[in-house]
Amino acid sequence: MANFTLYTPSEQVASHLRAEIIAGRWSGTMPGAPTLAVELAVDSKTVWAALNLLENEGLLISQGTGRQRRISLPPETTPSALRVAILDYDPLEQTEDWSISMQQQLAEQGHSSFFAEKSLTELELDLGRIIRLVGQTRADAWIICSGSREILTWFAQQTTPAFALFGRRRELSIAGVGPDHNSAGRAAVRRLLELGHQRIVILVRDSQRAGGPGQAERVILEEMAAQGLPIGTYNLPGWKNTPEDFHRVLKELFRVTPPTALIIDEPFLFHAAKDHLAQRGILAPKHVSLICTDPDPTFAWSIPTIAHIKWLTPPIVRRVVRWTNNIARGKNDRRQSFTKAEFIEGGTVGKPPGER
Repeated sequence: MANFTLYTPSEQVASHLRAEIIAGRWSGTMPGAPTLAVELAVDSKTVWAALNLLENEGLLISQGTGRQRRISLPPETTPSALRVAILDYDPLEQTEDWSISMQQQLAEQGHSSFFAEKSLTELELDLGRIIRLVGQTRADAWIICSGSREILTWFAQQTTPAFALFGRRRELSIAGVGPDHNSAGRAAVRRLLELGHQRIVILVRDSQRAGGPGQAERVILEEMAAQGLPIGTYNLPGWKNTPEDFHRVLKELFRVTPPTALIIDEPFLFHAAKDHLAQRGILAPKHVSLICTDPDPTFAWSIPTIAHIKWLTPPIVRRVVRWTNNIARGKNDRRQSFTKAEFIEGGTVGKPPGER
């Protein structure tokens, strides 16, 4: 008679869970014993014992009482293919170079990625609607583009791994990446101050203003305040996320006390603002200095050249891909990183009108 091994119930459960973990059934953290007991239709004590066996193997790592165990796959384990949902800020991001490159490189690593049915702006940044969308979407991991503080806080609290691509992620327990706008923004505003500008206005969309100025905007405002300039809503005006309201706020800004410099977030807003002002005979840098907070390939075709904050997309994309592979291997990757950014002084920056 051939030798055979008789496994205890907890060992049988551990064997099943081990195979499921390695197959990529769960990533990041492991469901608790009560949840698994219901799913497997076995006693909770048996599941607890099985989880303890996997802890002793090093496949699971305890994170303390009341917290889910962290999955720790061996380094040689082949990463599982993940289904990654991308929650973009608006559909425009789907055509950005970094967005296309990110999807291509994720596919090369064996993962499948897709855009959620609606973007943050289409959901009106409403957390309740976002939660419903997430609940209706089958995904192993989420990438959130330019999320507000409220939205990223919610994602950071979920068991499904999430990654903040740009957005207000500082000091949250969520993985993320984005250019270091702080140092570059500081350099940009210092240059404006050196040239004599005193009426500097920052134009950013809703998510950057929700809950107060974002870190990049605060740095700029702090630099202005350090020079004794008065700071208020004039410097960071509010407007609804519509073309009509964007043009309304521009018209209002130049109606009585026009700014001498505009720092504009995102290239499409920059182009819209530049076109709006040109139609009214307001030109850069003759009447106003213009700076864009992001690079854009079209800037190379502009005369005068466009002042902007330059950052490269490859380091951003590489970090997203590394994070996805780490999650696929069972690592609880929540590291945030910032890539290099620099202020490029183009021809749209000059001295304020009357000081030339």
